[in-house]
Amino acid sequence: MIKNICEKINATVIAGADEMEKEISGVYICDLLSWVMSHANKGDAWITVMSHANVVAVASLLDLGCVIVPEDIKMDEDAIKKANEEGIPLLSTSMNSYEIAIALNNMGLGL
Repeated sequence: MIKNICEKINATVIAGADEMEKEISGVYICDLLSWVMSHANKGDAWITVMSHANVVAVASLLDLGCVIVPEDIKMDEDAIKKANEEGIPLLSTSMNSYEIAIALNNMGLGL
């Protein structure tokens, strides 16, 4: 569940707070939108440094479980607004992408 991920990676929920009970089925890490669109899977937690509204559009299109931004990157206000409208949880943590991936793998997510 997303709320368990938040606890594990000490994340702040910046959008989609009503969706914390969603189950996450995998993890995908990438910063190229077109690549994510062709490789990420429904229910994945997507780790990316991108912070604009197009991230939310892709997450919604693919029905991803959540978006995690590392290193306390600030999301654009438009992205936060769109994520709340679409019900896409956006999480922010001080951890880097590698540390997040290890933590999620230790939770049984990933390969």
